[in-house]
Amino acid sequence: MSNLSAILNDIDTHRERYLEELKELLRFPSVSTAPEHKADVRRCAEWLRHHMNSIGLPTQLYETEGHPILVGERRDAPGKPTVLFYGHYDVQPPEPLERWTSPPFEATVRDGKLYARGAADDKGQVFTHLKAWEAVLRHDGALPLNLKWLIEGEEEISSVHLPDFIAQRREALAADYVVISDSGQLAPGLPAITYGLRGIATFEVRVQVAKRDLHSGSFGGAIANPIVVLSKVIARLHDEQGRVTVPGFYDDVLPLQAWERKQFAALPLDEEELRDTLGVPQLYGEAGYTTLERVWARPTLELNGIVGGYGGEGFKTVLPSWALAKISCRLVPNQDPSRIGALVSDYLKQLCPPTATLEVRYLGGGKPVVVNTESPAVQAAKRAIETGFGTPCVFIREGGSIPVVAMFKDLLGVDSLLLGWAQRDCNAHAPDEWIGLDDLHNGIRTAAALLYEMAELGKEEGM
Repeated sequence: MSNLSAILNDIDTHRERYLEELKELLRFPSVSTAPEHKADVRRCAEWLRHHMNSIGLPTQLYETEGHPILVGERRDAPGKPTVLFYGHYDVQPPEPLERWTSPPFEATVRDGKLYARGAADDKGQVFTHLKAWEAVLRHDGALPLNLKWLIEGEEEISSVHLPDFIAQRREALAADYVVISDSGQLAPGLPAITYGLRGIATFEVRVQVAKRDLHSGSFGGAIANPIVVLSKVIARLHDEQGRVTVPGFYDDVLPLQAWERKQFAALPLDEEELRDTLGVPQLYGEAGYTTLERVWARPTLELNGIVGGYGGEGFKTVLPSWALAKISCRLVPNQDPSRIGALVSDYLKQLCPPTATLEVRYLGGGKPVVVNTESPAVQAAKRAIETGFGTPCVFIREGGSIPVVAMFKDLLGVDSLLLGWAQRDCNAHAPDEWIGLDDLHNGIRTAAALLYEMAELGKEEGM
């Protein structure tokens, strides 16, 4: 740790240069889901590869059937732990463009914030680590541990080619720890370590009654209406207390520990402000739990969409032949997506009356994750955040899912440290996405301190 103070001073000195370089990266419209931006995604990958090589991070660009993946490593510290850093350079589409205050791919600073698509998710956060590594190499000529990195261009389209890529390179990507910065802080002045993620299971439910749509005057009253059948079925998926009624749904749920409930209760969440921000008459969820507990650590079953019959202009007296609903379940440790898939499917079929047929299609899922907050790696990250931000961090969970975390666990047998610098209201995936300039700078400082903290860990300690 002897050089860390000088390195942090160096990071402070180069703050403006780092910002201008990040602006260059943010100019690429690397929208992975849009075919018209395929060349832009590649140009972004090439820029990153060139930039990383120029600052001492030897990086190769690997082709996939989709967008390229950047991989590299430095083995500077024999006998020290190996850390694998993961991030992504692709971004969400910027639409609706008219709701941006400044163009989404012209990075603009306003009121201490950097606005651009990708500023928070995830180019800005990836860049904090690159600049930290650059500063360490400039001072020491080597990193204090062994470092590998994998930066993909398809995270926003479910990392479709990443599992095969990792599976084919298990030995090359082997590491003692994974570090990811694609999450966020709890609130301004409250940097956080995310120690838990909910998993997900998704379904499509189709109720069929007739072979084709029918005249409601000629056949109404003679057969069941599939929209009515589907509505009655899905209405029975929850009870009046907000609990999911699927038999066995809660069997494997890992209960919240006393310390978690105590810490969650101490975190600053103004429920009235949240209600006003969301524009809802009141908050709602499973009885017996607070809002943070429900969002972070309790499973849910949500209806994401429903389709059936005629919804166009005017009126059409049709008796529809089918109706369809989309369902997603957010899962918590130790729930298994495939088991939940079977339970939900069986229950839906039981609820369907004999006047209709019901088909459930399981669309896939991802496993929930929780890591031990007392592990040496998490405690090392805690110390690094305190060094970088100058304030203690808090431990939080995340209601969403980051499938790559479970992917690394399944394919490489390694847990991930989730360290994010973006604020909760950063508009990720929405117009006017932003990240705070101070958060960016403190993220670079933290990423540098993290290298030295993790260099002191034993390879066998894990998380």
